[in-house]
Amino acid sequence: MEESGQLIRQFIDLGYKKIITTPHVMNDFYRNEPNDILEKLELLRQHLKSENINIPIEAAAEYYLDESLIERINKGEKLLTFGSNYLLFETNFLTEPFQLKEFIFSVTTLGYKPVLAHPERYQYLVNTFEKVEDLKNRGVLFQINIPSIIGAYSKPIQKLTIQLIEKGWVDFLGSDCHNQIHMNILKEAFRNKYLKRALELPLLNRSL
Repeated sequence: MEESGQLIRQFIDLGYKKIITTPHVMNDFYRNEPNDILEKLELLRQHLKSENINIPIEAAAEYYLDESLIERINKGEKLLTFGSNYLLFETNFLTEPFQLKEFIFSVTTLGYKPVLAHPERYQYLVNTFEKVEDLKNRGVLFQINIPSIIGAYSKPIQKLTIQLIEKGWVDFLGSDCHNQIHMNILKEAFRNKYLKRALELPLLNRSL
């Protein structure tokens, strides 16, 4: 809680007006359930109030696309979303999931708005811009990680990030902030010209 409070104070100093946390939901590694996430959100809100840290904070989730997620959807389980039913999801980093297109169609049919977390970081997209365009044409929204803008993950990832910004294909900016090390990278990124260019786009962050 103390670390969270310290990080949130720094978000406020950077100009953030609202925070939406998106804990991972991944069957093999992060077995978070909606009730658990919401319970921890309430505890965090109480802590922030006790520390006089005043900023709206909500919680959604970042779902990993695997059989467990498909099963949740088939069972009709309510998924944790943010804003206007935006559903944040990620995939494995190396190869395109065989069920990706079917997943996009299914969740869209159910009324969710799929948001692909950090599209710039997937190996199967980095060198194949046609696949990026195909996802965009299928109605997938893109949330890039701010640290990608300054090459925090690699030069090829940075290159694709800048391409997405120049194309205007960035719908959300995500901090990817898990700890103070990430916060320091975030502060560095806020001095970068491409972040300033991204902030000039009609980002959906502003409507949340």
